Amino acid sequence: MRSPLNIDLKTPRPETIFLDAVGTLFGVKGSVGLQYAQVAQSFNVVLDPDLVNRAFYQSFQSASKIAFPDLAPVNVPEAEYQWWRSLAEDTFKQTGDLIKFADFESFFKEIFDCFATTSPWFVYEETRTVLEQWRSQGIKLGVLSNFDSRIYPVIEALDLQQYFDSITISTEVGAAKPDAGIFVKALSKHGLEDSPNLAWHIGDSFEEDYLGAEAVGIKAIWLNRDRRPSSNPAKQSALTIDQLTDI
Repeated sequence: MRSPLNIDLKTPRPETIFLDAVGTLFGVKGSVGLQYAQVAQSFNVVLDPDLVNRAFYQSFQSASKIAFPDLAPVNVPEAEYQWWRSLAEDTFKQTGDLIKFADFESFFKEIFDCFATTSPWFVYEETRTVLEQWRSQGIKLGVLSNFDSRIYPVIEALDLQQYFDSITISTEVGAAKPDAGIFVKALSKHGLEDSPNLAWHIGDSFEEDYLGAEAVGIKAIWLNRDRRPSSNPAKQSALTIDQLTDI
């Protein structure tokens, strides 16, 4: 893969930069499988973190997007909980571990609540530096994520809330990236629905972040932290960085 691009914010200067959350601003300590395994210990269940992690991402990839377009806002938190519970249950069915839990509901509630705290998360080394830099240049910042309402306590607990002028999540909008609806909603919060070219979006998913943003006219930047090479011509020609400080 070619070297990351150094992108100049001055020409043309964006009015707003949107950023994905998980995998872009902050990540999971170790792995999702490791976090599940650590919590499972308190339920006297031993899990293989690598096996659980692989099954989790297989289940995640095959699951429907986490968005509830026909649901009243008051019912969204319960829908979020059930969406993740179904994903976890499918994960442990794959690994054969579901039968190990005497009280799976209690285990899942603990792991669900855990991911609303700082415990499983770490902030990438360069995150605060670039956010402070962009804010000092007068650029508005927004989180744009296929996450649920736990994003609010997580961002606050990680001490990132002061950097952002908006937070747009799929469960509140009723549309998940790469659907145009979530991007349009984010743009509207900054008065840019008619001028998406004045916004940038940075995220670690090529399909959801890069292609989704590009389709609505936002300048898209793909964050490929792992520097994974690809034979896909679209990925090879994409505006790509491997850390936020490449901008």
